[in-house]
Amino acid sequence: MYLFRKKDPNRPVNTNIKIMHIINATAIIVFIAGILWKLIDWFLLG
Repeated sequence: MYLFRKKDPNRPVNTNIKIMHIINATAIIVFIAGILWKLIDWFLLG
């Protein structure tokens, strides 16, 4: 399966893919933080 392959040492490091992963992780964290804030706003502050 693709997810469980070992890293290929001969493969060059791609900076664009690393930056894409950082932006994607940041977007997911901000999305989850927004959902949590809305839930807190509705149930505790509403």
